[in-house]
Amino acid sequence: MLNLATVLEDSARDVPERTAVVHGGLRLPYSMIDSVACQVAALLTARGIGRGDRVALACPNVPYFPFVYFGILKAGATVVPLNVLLKPGEIAYHLDDSGARALFCFEGTPELPLGERGRAGFEASSAELFIVLPATPPATESPYGETLWAALDGVPATYSTVQTNADDTAVILYTSGTTGHPKGAELSHQNMLMNAIISDEMHLRREEGDVYLTSLPLFHSFGQTVLMNAGFRRRATLVLQPRFEPASALGLMRDEGVTLFAGVPTMYWAMLAEIHARGGPVPTTLHSAISGGSAAPLEVLKDFGETFGIGILEGYGLSETSPVACFNQRGKPNKPGSIGTPVWGVEMKLVDPEWNTVEGEGPGEIAVRGHNVMTGYHDRPAETAEVLRDGWLRTGDIATRDSDGYYFIVDRAKDMIIRGGFNVYPREVEEVLMGHDAVSLAAVVGVPDEAHGEEVKAYVIRRPGAELGERELIAWARERMAAYKYPRLVEFRDALPMTATGKILKRELR
Repeated sequence: MLNLATVLEDSARDVPERTAVVHGGLRLPYSMIDSVACQVAALLTARGIGRGDRVALACPNVPYFPFVYFGILKAGATVVPLNVLLKPGEIAYHLDDSGARALFCFEGTPELPLGERGRAGFEASSAELFIVLPATPPATESPYGETLWAALDGVPATYSTVQTNADDTAVILYTSGTTGHPKGAELSHQNMLMNAIISDEMHLRREEGDVYLTSLPLFHSFGQTVLMNAGFRRRATLVLQPRFEPASALGLMRDEGVTLFAGVPTMYWAMLAEIHARGGPVPTTLHSAISGGSAAPLEVLKDFGETFGIGILEGYGLSETSPVACFNQRGKPNKPGSIGTPVWGVEMKLVDPEWNTVEGEGPGEIAVRGHNVMTGYHDRPAETAEVLRDGWLRTGDIATRDSDGYYFIVDRAKDMIIRGGFNVYPREVEEVLMGHDAVSLAAVVGVPDEAHGEEVKAYVIRRPGAELGERELIAWARERMAAYKYPRLVEFRDALPMTATGKILKRELR
């Protein structure tokens, strides 16, 4: 029997008064995080939701996230974290595709009307229970429905955690593929717990009183495993930043004595740009800096090392691998530009399109096998069979390997765009754009962008006689897609380059 909630429960038992979470003026001890999570579990049980049920959570980096995340796990249910930028139609899709029975949704702010979007998505879905996480705690009323604090009134703060099996699904993380339709990677309690342990034990220097700046979104696998789950296991303090902003991040590092930061390359780029533009003291307590999501430019690695006095350790993974698969680990040479070597208990190899092993340097497609590989895509046996064979997961990422066993990414999975650390799948964007009356055909690609790594660009053929401008189409798309998805660049063409079979040659558009 195994439950991922152990990473919180053990720390709450052993260091109950240690600060687990800092958010603004709030400093919450481990005992409180665990107590509220127990109440959430008891609430779910009372509402008839338990082992094997799916419960969605739409919440930025605020204390509600661990309250509800671990409460769902304690109840034996499966957490379905949702990107907070999703629009109502996208939320409804995720709820129905996962079969979620409930949605815990942050009320939001004028800048991020998550409560409004979540309620609309919920009402368009088959989910049964909607609980509002009010922006002003401990508010008991919300225009969007029953609040968490009203629901928890009188609910006991003790709960006997449901004993789940190691291979029961703990989390469903939504990812996309070349189909453009998001699909849920089912990750077991063992997948997630082992990856948190590996992240804690193998990758990072350990110090009593570690403080993690948690700027990566917790709904994403990187922040969830490497920061929250590994951090709670370490009994560290998590300083929550709901939305990354470089000046604020640097201020929190200095004020809170942050020892560990994990982020995507654009976060490091933005912090360095802030320091070089405005000066100010460089945080001195940082002992670990971790990067993932996409390859960090060598100039950023060099600049950070010179500015902060420590190197950035790069790794590699994906939602389907919980996520960490490969890392530049302590005790081994750090090779800039490399994603390192496979982590403990994980095997990696290069394969060709027919699954044959590629020997030597490669290149080839990365395949991964180990305790971190998902059990499959939720309710998608065909898509699961395409990527899983004999325990091996083919990632779609092309890499080379040197004589020391270090891997180097050559190209990403086909046409996927990584904008600011978020995966954008062109076909999904293309399908939305082609819903516009004036659009005949659309091809979406990623183009280099200094601020976000890549920017989303759409090449569009208008319908005959249609009048449609760049700004008009961008504004239309913005209303229908999450903020990280919609194209900022549109170029109108009379024709697109194609193969003889009619496939658009995107490599000629980049």
